[in-house]
Amino acid sequence: MFDYKLIEALAMVSTEGGFDKAAKVLHITQSAVSQRLKQLEQATGQVLIARTTPPKATVAGQKLIKHYLQVKRLEDDLARQINDSGTREFSSLTIGVNADSLALWFLEAVRPFLIKEKVLLDIRVNDQEQTHKLFKNGEVMGCISTLAQPMQGSKIEYLGRMHYHMTATRQFAACWFPKGLNAENVQQAPAVIFDRQDSLHHKLLLKALGLKSPDFLAHYVPSVEKFAEFIAQGIAYGALPDQQSRPLLKSGKIIDLLPDFNVPVDLYWHCWNLKSDLLDNLTKTLTGFAKLFFKI
Repeated sequence: MFDYKLIEALAMVSTEGGFDKAAKVLHITQSAVSQRLKQLEQATGQVLIARTTPPKATVAGQKLIKHYLQVKRLEDDLARQINDSGTREFSSLTIGVNADSLALWFLEAVRPFLIKEKVLLDIRVNDQEQTHKLFKNGEVMGCISTLAQPMQGSKIEYLGRMHYHMTATRQFAACWFPKGLNAENVQQAPAVIFDRQDSLHHKLLLKALGLKSPDFLAHYVPSVEKFAEFIAQGIAYGALPDQQSRPLLKSGKIIDLLPDFNVPVDLYWHCWNLKSDLLDNLTKTLTGFAKLFFKI
């Protein structure tokens, strides 16, 4: 049997990003954290944390952390069931969410759940194609992802589809694309892309123009709200989901540069397959809201 105090130290070093930060959370000294991790590595015979800045869990370390978090989730649920005095402590749920979902609908979806339950969310934001890596590595208990296949030991629910359209203001299009968006002028006009992991812009150009590796100028703006402002203020052109572009298109602030093309992105909710009331309630809340928001 593992000593869970030792695994807890491992998890905190990885989650908090350092030995000193883990010590503060655990209310022990940094030396004590280091000693616990050393004991755990001696017991397992493996290096569990790469001593980088910040420290990163190794593959073996990730497996132990995932096991620890699953056990802790079940213990927290049991404590909630036993304690019916109304003085329950807050539980914590770590979730991977893509930036568009977080900005456009996630908060509204989980609001009833957070009001009803004593839960603190630890949200890790990443691209919808990258959030599943956090889930696979055991860093989050659930995630919103584009991956359609469940991982072993997990369950999956379909949420809905977002369609991404290439947009710009009418003035921007007249200046940079007077004859329409094509393979030549796309290399001259400034685009806006969320970050360097964002592939939606490339996918749209590939689908509409057949450009596999387009060479274009780009602003990188990792903010959903400011990203849309770059487009609406005529600074750049870029791909927006229909939930965000629809009101701007209706008001005439922007136009669809490629009205016959869009990139559909299906979203799925992945979570551990545990008998956890909290995870089950969160799943029901998310899927129930998604059916209305995405009009499934």
